[in-house]
Amino acid sequence: MKLSEKLAALEEDEKVADSATTTNPSSVTKRKSNGNGARARGGDAWEATKRKVRELVLDEVAPKMTGLSGTKLNEEVKNALDRILQREDVSVSPLERRKFVQEMIADTLGYGPLDTLLQDATITEIMCNNYDDIWIERGGLIERTEMSFTDDAQYRQVIDKIVSAVGRRVDEASPMVDARLPDGSRVNAIIPPLAIHGSVLTIRKFSADPYTAKDLINFGTYTLDLVTVMEACVRARLNILVSGGTGTGKTTNLNVLSSFIPDGERVITIEDSAELQLQQPHVINLEARPANAEGQGEVKIRDLVKNALRMRPDRIIVGECRSGEALDMLQAMNTGHEGSMTTVHSNSPRDALSRLETMVLMAGFDLPVKAIREQIAAAIDIIIHVDRLPEGRRVVTAVSEVQGLEGETILLQEIYKFRFVPGTERGKPSGELVATGLRPKFMDKLAEREIEVPASAFRSPAPLRPNSNASVVRRKVRVPEPGEIAERERLR
Repeated sequence: MKLSEKLAALEEDEKVADSATTTNPSSVTKRKSNGNGARARGGDAWEATKRKVRELVLDEVAPKMTGLSGTKLNEEVKNALDRILQREDVSVSPLERRKFVQEMIADTLGYGPLDTLLQDATITEIMCNNYDDIWIERGGLIERTEMSFTDDAQYRQVIDKIVSAVGRRVDEASPMVDARLPDGSRVNAIIPPLAIHGSVLTIRKFSADPYTAKDLINFGTYTLDLVTVMEACVRARLNILVSGGTGTGKTTNLNVLSSFIPDGERVITIEDSAELQLQQPHVINLEARPANAEGQGEVKIRDLVKNALRMRPDRIIVGECRSGEALDMLQAMNTGHEGSMTTVHSNSPRDALSRLETMVLMAGFDLPVKAIREQIAAAIDIIIHVDRLPEGRRVVTAVSEVQGLEGETILLQEIYKFRFVPGTERGKPSGELVATGLRPKFMDKLAEREIEVPASAFRSPAPLRPNSNASVVRRKVRVPEPGEIAERERLR
């Protein structure tokens, strides 16, 4: 059967489907409620037709791709498509032809249907659960898209293209991989047999223009007072730990904090997959490397931290501490590399310290707990904790100062805390970051380095008063009548 005959059959199927929809509206609901990504028979026929034409075009264009620029390649794809459509006797409308050429260019030079999502600045995360099941995060909330790859083969081809560009691989021997896109966006891929229902691709997008402190103030993540204090702390070379859960914006906060580092300092960044976007002129970026197919050549973050100490750094920034590298990071902070920063996954500042203890033990040394806590108390000066609210907004919910060790307990003092505002809609809490009114201990170090912070930055605001005009959504409770109570007792 020729392609033109397939298209004619497709049109006939669409007419039958339209007439069935008119006579039975419930069929629309049934089709929309199908969550497995299954398509109608006509859609499958059109995808099969496009797949065959795509293969023919790629076979004809592939030998000529070397040395062709984007514009010339675009023209070559168009010409090849015209020849194949004419040879196979296929009739395609101009609109469909233009769309088909765009898809071919995306498949050849880009990442297929992901190109549109990657170009959308409002999308922060792309989650592909299968070739026909793509979700995105926009404004902190997750939603499903109508986009899909043609088939699993195209899906796997895109995954291989992404990971091979940074010298990584993903196959049955190595079914998990971390990579990055040319714009710095972080990529994680996991394939069968570990992913039972198909390959999973997750892309954490980063803005091409890094967020600034002003942007985070506009988003409500920071306050003006907090920015003033944190800029002073970075300039005074205090060691900072950013804590929070997955997707709360730890890396973004680390980028903004690093923007306060003076230009004359030598900064070394160490990451699993390079994500930080420092703007200083003297920055060295190091990236860990996984083992090769023979299990050789692995370079861990811990190895890079040790090597960085021999590279004359002023500051060391570790993208995230996950295991034994925490010990080397603490050692660096305690041996003259003040002003260093890192992030850690945790639920609170106190939990962040507990996780650091656990990760130090993962280094393989049988250290007493008190010795570990002494190292932590001497190394870490400030902990910034970031959370994501139910409506998707990311905010700093606590800024705590490590004040030392008392017995075997690390003392924490809260400088800023997130105060929830009553009277908001149920399930959508709101609030603001306010100072606790306590004078931090690090003010003495700021004074030694002649860095001034206005006293108003630590002034506690007046307590909130109940607002009688606030529209508080409360659950309605109905008091039963005496007769209803008696009836319930009788039935019991």
